[in-house]
Amino acid sequence: MRWNLRLAAANRGIWKASELQRSLAERGLVISAGKMSGLWSGQPASVKLDDLDVICAVLGCQVGELLLPEPDKVAHPDGDTHSAPAAAVSGAMPVVPRRRDGRSLPPA
Repeated sequence: MRWNLRLAAANRGIWKASELQRSLAERGLVISAGKMSGLWSGQPASVKLDDLDVICAVLGCQVGELLLPEPDKVAHPDGDTHSAPAAAVSGAMPVVPRRRDGRSLPPA
């Protein structure tokens, strides 16, 4: 995914991070200068869904305008064009359900 906040803001006449930060604070999302810098100029490691709601409300946009998919960056298994379940690819054992009370299931 590519983070596209700066362009989405520019399309709405917001050219400075401080402008957007002020608008977000008016809607109840107070962001520190450091976090705002990361949102504005970089690829944030994480963004809360509630924060995305406020950003979209302030900018009047959809999430798809902020997050642009980049499917070409996803690695494909060698020679396989179909995706397989993660357990099959990694060779891991299948997941076995457990009882909620911590006791083991009876033998099969």
